[in-house]
Amino acid sequence: MATFTPSLSGVKGRALFSLLFIAPLVQAADTTTAKDGETLTVTADPNAVAEATNGYQPLNTSTATLTNMPMLDIPQVVNTVSDKVLEDQHATSLDEALYNVSNVVQTNTLGGTQDAFVRRGFGANRDGSIMTNGLRTVLPRSFNAATGRVEVLKGPASTLYGILDPGGLINVVTKRPETTFGGSISATSSSFGGGTGQVDVTGPIDGTRLAYRLTGEYQDEDYWRNFGNERSTFIAPSLTWFGDDATVTVLYSHRDYKTPFDRGTIFDLNTKQPVNVDRKTRFDEPFNVTDGQSDLAQLNAEYRLNSQWTAKFDYSFSQDKYSDNQARVMAYDAKTGNLTRRVDATQGSTQRMHSTRADLQGNVDIAGFYNEILTGVSYENYDLLRTDMMRCKNVKDFNIYHPTYGKLGKCTTVSAADSDQTLKQESYSAYAQDALYLTDKWIAVAGLRYQYYTQYAGKGRPFNVNTDSRDEQWTPKLGLVYKLTPSVSLFANYSQTFMPQSSIASYIGDLPPETSNAYEVGAKFDLFDGITANIALFDIHKRNVLYNESVGGETIAKTAGRVRSQGVEVDLAGSLTENTNIIASYGYTDAKVLEDPDYAGKPLPNVPRHTGSLFLTYDIHNVIGGNTLTLGGGGHGVSRRSATNGADYYLPGYFVADAFAAYKMKLQYPVTLQVNVKNLFDKTYYTSSIATNNLGNQIGDPREVQFTVKMEF
Repeated sequence: MATFTPSLSGVKGRALFSLLFIAPLVQAADTTTAKDGETLTVTADPNAVAEATNGYQPLNTSTATLTNMPMLDIPQVVNTVSDKVLEDQHATSLDEALYNVSNVVQTNTLGGTQDAFVRRGFGANRDGSIMTNGLRTVLPRSFNAATGRVEVLKGPASTLYGILDPGGLINVVTKRPETTFGGSISATSSSFGGGTGQVDVTGPIDGTRLAYRLTGEYQDEDYWRNFGNERSTFIAPSLTWFGDDATVTVLYSHRDYKTPFDRGTIFDLNTKQPVNVDRKTRFDEPFNVTDGQSDLAQLNAEYRLNSQWTAKFDYSFSQDKYSDNQARVMAYDAKTGNLTRRVDATQGSTQRMHSTRADLQGNVDIAGFYNEILTGVSYENYDLLRTDMMRCKNVKDFNIYHPTYGKLGKCTTVSAADSDQTLKQESYSAYAQDALYLTDKWIAVAGLRYQYYTQYAGKGRPFNVNTDSRDEQWTPKLGLVYKLTPSVSLFANYSQTFMPQSSIASYIGDLPPETSNAYEVGAKFDLFDGITANIALFDIHKRNVLYNESVGGETIAKTAGRVRSQGVEVDLAGSLTENTNIIASYGYTDAKVLEDPDYAGKPLPNVPRHTGSLFLTYDIHNVIGGNTLTLGGGGHGVSRRSATNGADYYLPGYFVADAFAAYKMKLQYPVTLQVNVKNLFDKTYYTSSIATNNLGNQIGDPREVQFTVKMEF
């Protein structure tokens, strides 16, 4: 009888209605066979969670080099938030996952509808820095029930990933089909009201070389402010075929969502403080909702040509379709508390992204030196279209101290000048990289990318073109590693990056591309046979940085002459003892404008000088009948941040504490009871601003208690 030998990790399961399919699968045989007399040995995918991490500890990654290198051999920082960390913290968003990573903080989330992060001082929503399985997508929310781990590659990554800013990228790695039958069913209730159900099942298909995974989630939770509801349905099937020398994985996910469009609260420019109202009080209307659907389809194929060379092909298609309505604040009278508001709406917005990469990877000896060689080509096609854009008149109808809702209705007036907003971007690239092992201590990594791109953007009826450009760019990188001992390495790197930019606004012409140079030095450690740690110092200079300003109620784009971000960061994760896990970080960033007629000397918005996090867990075994009790807690915080380009006011710093307890019972099907308390001391804090004015500042969630019941099979 043939056996399957890999320990591949998988993508999570189906939504609540998938329970109908789970019962017969649980009762099915949890082992499988291949054809008689045939042994099937599979090389595990480098994205597999079980191989990339061990509990809290990251072991290796393919994000930094697109090859599966040990952490200590990579001349660049990669921070990993493992599946175990996500489970213990019961992370439900990318924000919560990235609390654990230094120098990564939230920026303008477009009213809480988009993932948006600053990395090492740079970043914005929809900047292309958030990927799934190493490929760029347009998903508004990339974290879901199928997430296996989250990796953050710090610093420039254009040599392998193309158009990016120099702060780094975030890679959400999904779980893959496994060759051993298993899964879980869970339900979570929230103290806000409502809850979430998840299903995850994986295993081999009897008599074939196929393994499957089916993941699903249904969410129906009350929003914590005075009105609103979070509702979504997510489903993600995936299938892997294992050949003698080839592996092919196909995955798909679909999400229907309805989420509040909430721009938060107002800061008074006279007092530099938030307005004195209850944090639950919203300044918009109950119809402030974004309603949409997102899809992701990916193909990953690997073929081992021989013992030295492997060919890989990756393709990703993603799309997001949504409509929204919003009563937005246009002006605030500090003396009276009266607001001027305007109702806007977007109907029929569609974003699509095709991303393709083909690689040839080789492990060869050349002139007596071991080389890990990567060559490849890539193609990306991005298309954005917002058809009907509604704009209604400004109305003075609302007082923040005596709020009355329902005076404003949805806007149905189409603004011809603002409609048909279009942005198209296409790029073709070729790249090469070599990791050269000079000795058993010295490793040199060099890479070069050529990229050609075209851009087309504009808006209006009749249509006004404001960007119609094409250009090419070379982006090199150099890195060096010195392995001081088998468990300590020193590294340095230099890299360049670029990001073409365009503004849909018709009165802004072609903007020059952002270009940057970055230097980094640091050290990496494997400590106590269970902890991976790094310390790094970085210096990034960037020209032509795009920023937004509000002029007459409209957002326009401008560029700063030159900005700089420099700092230091420390991250560690792993096991202190057999029973104690830790993940911790500290980051310092000094990011400011160096050359600009208006903002020279000003700090970049939404960038704190200091970030920090700590989370510890302790396992108590054999509590009753071999059951395990796990206790844990910690927190995360940042220092104050400039809230606007001109530093008109600052968001105050904060520290938020969290705690959890989990009790795992050894039954026929193990059952875990888990309680998570987020924002333990009910701190009021502010996570980000819109950066253009004082009228939109995101408020962090208050204390939330989550109770989860999970059964594994």
